[in-house]
Amino acid sequence: MIANLKALFSDIDWYILGATIILMVVGVLFIFSSGITSTGVVVSTEYLRQIVWVSVGLVFLMLVILVDYKRLKDSSLAIYAVVIVLLVYTRLFGRVVNGARSWIGIGELGIQPSEFAKIATIFFLSRYLEGTRHSLPGLRRFLGALVIVGVPMLLVLSQPDFGTALVFIPILLTMSYLGGLERRYIVFLLSTVALTLVLVVLPLWERNIAARATGFLFVLYEGSYRYGILGACIVTLGLSVWGFLAFRKRYYYWIAYVFLIGILSLVGSELGHRVLKDYQIMRLIVFLDPTVDPRGSGWNILQSITAIGSGGFAGRGFLQGTQSHYRFLPQQSTDFIFSILSEEWGFLGGIVVFGLYGLILWRSLALLKTVKDPFAVGIVAGLSGMILFHFMINVGMTMGIMPITGIPLFFLSYGGSSLWAVLVGIGLILGISARRYHS
Repeated sequence: MIANLKALFSDIDWYILGATIILMVVGVLFIFSSGITSTGVVVSTEYLRQIVWVSVGLVFLMLVILVDYKRLKDSSLAIYAVVIVLLVYTRLFGRVVNGARSWIGIGELGIQPSEFAKIATIFFLSRYLEGTRHSLPGLRRFLGALVIVGVPMLLVLSQPDFGTALVFIPILLTMSYLGGLERRYIVFLLSTVALTLVLVVLPLWERNIAARATGFLFVLYEGSYRYGILGACIVTLGLSVWGFLAFRKRYYYWIAYVFLIGILSLVGSELGHRVLKDYQIMRLIVFLDPTVDPRGSGWNILQSITAIGSGGFAGRGFLQGTQSHYRFLPQQSTDFIFSILSEEWGFLGGIVVFGLYGLILWRSLALLKTVKDPFAVGIVAGLSGMILFHFMINVGMTMGIMPITGIPLFFLSYGGSSLWAVLVGIGLILGISARRYHS
């Protein structure tokens, strides 16, 4: 037993573990900094809670390493089902925080089931893609994967938590690509999501940035015109399907392919306008031009850009930042933790954080080349896609090049649920790495 444990831990990727621990230490330091006023008074004990969450999370990480991921394979459906039940319960009875009904718990103690839903979905989707690689045709396999990801995604979106719901898309894309799904299905999904987002944003963009109707584009979002276009697309789709079945000409297939993207995007944008709040859609607008609402939705981006720019090359020094200590940055310990780091540690501090994330992702992607188990490949791919998306969106929004979505920066941002979820994910990666040469 002891020999087995020694062998297991000797094969762990210590680069990933070391980078993870360093990032969490940095996170605690800047959560502490975020809780200090301009007069040097500590007004928040969030850093103490974060230390507790880091400690508990490391225990979770070690336990996940010790359990062979293959033994959990048969339980992946049960784990997924439990998480879906928790998401339904949260939607009905959860606590509202920052406009989203996304928390369950007692008093101050609570968790965000949507964070753990990402891990459960990755686990079950990986099993599905492995089990159906040779037994289902491509389209049915793609539709199955879409349902597995779509159920938790829609439940999270209904809370409404737009940012967390978006994370399921890169998970599906990365796992589908490495899971052997044809590229046309991946392009179809990516095109549909992109066009849906454009159609969701278009009305507010015309009203707030263009300040006028731009030609005929209003027909894509005004009621009667939208339904007319939708009807025409449905008729064209039907004729294309009939033409393909009757004549077996390939171009009928691609016509149907394009018009189905249009139909789903129109329907998706209509649902988006019904589910999402105006302030959530405005977050997608202000990254194009934060000055359209400088004291509202654009405030966060403007203050974040100011903080990052004032840090310069080497920063103002730890605990010497002004934007955070004068409380100009909202949600500075969560969404905008990178802004504080950049102001106090400057460009050099940002490069260190980029390097640590790069090390985790590089070692994870390198692991894909040595792992032979398709189930493990799916898990590592999904987790890598999740971590990369969180990093790109969070850091991008602090710099003003991505919309504000409320996605935390893993390992650094204040919060227990997201930290524990990603540490479980890192534990899975480390466990797979340690067993990659085992039979």
